[in-house]
Amino acid sequence: MSVYKKWFLCVVLVAACVSAHALDTAGKPVKFRVVAIAEDGNGPHNEFVAAAKVWLGQLAAENDFAVDYITNTDPINDAFLAKYRLFIQLNYPPYRWTPVAKKAFERYIERGTGGWIGFHHAMLLGDFDGYPMWTWWSHFMGDIRYTSYIAQFATATVKVDDPNHPATKGLPPSFVVQKEEWYTWSRSNRANVHVLASVDESTYDPKSMITMGDHPVVWTNEHVKARNIYIFMGHHPELFQNKDFTQLFRNAIFWGAGQ
Repeated sequence: MSVYKKWFLCVVLVAACVSAHALDTAGKPVKFRVVAIAEDGNGPHNEFVAAAKVWLGQLAAENDFAVDYITNTDPINDAFLAKYRLFIQLNYPPYRWTPVAKKAFERYIERGTGGWIGFHHAMLLGDFDGYPMWTWWSHFMGDIRYTSYIAQFATATVKVDDPNHPATKGLPPSFVVQKEEWYTWSRSNRANVHVLASVDESTYDPKSMITMGDHPVVWTNEHVKARNIYIFMGHHPELFQNKDFTQLFRNAIFWGAGQ
């Protein structure tokens, strides 16, 4: 092989590596980029986000990916989302989105440009703070809307409905989640989404009359191209001391990012 051909091959290989890997803020190559949204605020939700950032920072450093953070939807458009393999909704509801952000996100999910993980407030579906419900989002979540929650919190057992899904890999058949609000919705969405886990309402401690019967809490919508997963739990920072929650989150990241 001539020197010129060897040089050309090296250039092609380097270009391929650069195009296949993003760069972090220090210029270090990374396998993929993640954008995470969390609104500014105080209280336990902000503490959950703070704990999530520490945990994500360590996971990203160990696995060569990068995470950028935004606090509102103002930057979101098609070009912005195209930079990211995964969108994580740490603490942001499905209202107050700009019209441009809504349409860009819908295309991102429907075309499978990247994956999505939503926690807790991502299912505050309804008419809140003077904003109407985002109808597309309701369909995305299985044609349901928020109805109530356990304001005094309850500990409960979460049952894994599909142990063979990549997001539930390594999880036990059931695990306990401490002190959650346990939202209820207008109905079970099991007929419209693939349920990965549900809460056993008979295990609520303290007992609660706010129940649904069939109560999914982790699911994915397989009717869109994007890999997506909603995980209801996401209120307290102590969740990052729960190895089953962090296993679920870790699995969801790498599955959602196509890794």
